[in-house]
Amino acid sequence: VEGAFAEMYGSDGGVGVRAGREALEAARRLRELSNATEKPAPNATRAPSPNAHAGNYRKATAGLADIALLIKAKLGLRAAWLDVGGWDTHQGQGTSERGRLAPLLEGLGQGLADFRKALGPHFGRTVVLVMSEFGRTIRENGTQGTDHGHGNCMLLLGGNVHGRKVYGNFPGLAEEQRYEGRDLAVTTDFRSIFAEVAQKHLGLSDLSQVLPDYPVTKSALLGVMR
Repeated sequence: VEGAFAEMYGSDGGVGVRAGREALEAARRLRELSNATEKPAPNATRAPSPNAHAGNYRKATAGLADIALLIKAKLGLRAAWLDVGGWDTHQGQGTSERGRLAPLLEGLGQGLADFRKALGPHFGRTVVLVMSEFGRTIRENGTQGTDHGHGNCMLLLGGNVHGRKVYGNFPGLAEEQRYEGRDLAVTTDFRSIFAEVAQKHLGLSDLSQVLPDYPVTKSALLGVMR
């Protein structure tokens, strides 16, 4: 497959061709870094907890481990994106101890903790933003799960984050306070968080290049970054 892609992007010209070549080179460099990294002993495996969700945990930690390698190699990585699925808990969502959601949260938390440990001092120049494209409904449905909702939360961690607190306004759960009577209402536009990270961490002065339809004002920024 890699050979087919190399042939496809072998001809000259075009932004797409250059991007394809850069992606292939990044994959090759990542493979070299991974092979050069000391591997744990075959019997040095993590003991699964009662709520372990092995597939989700491996997916989250494998991607984060690759990103940590690239950051520590100082290859010029500015931003990385990782998709971890499995959060569509329409059935059997459960509690904080059992059900579908608990092991997902455990896997995410452990993956982020391992990422923090793997980066060491490099974590001070790194910001991690965790988000979903939609929330869940307030009420449980007929199959002990929740359906697609409106309001949600985001997590930020890193050396440049004003952490250990909750930002934003909680609108309340009374029916008249909900969005369309069923969902947690949105009080913070997610783009304001993106804008602050881009501005204060990445040093982007012209945010219109990143958020062309979102005029960034000082009042919209919550002060999540130093």
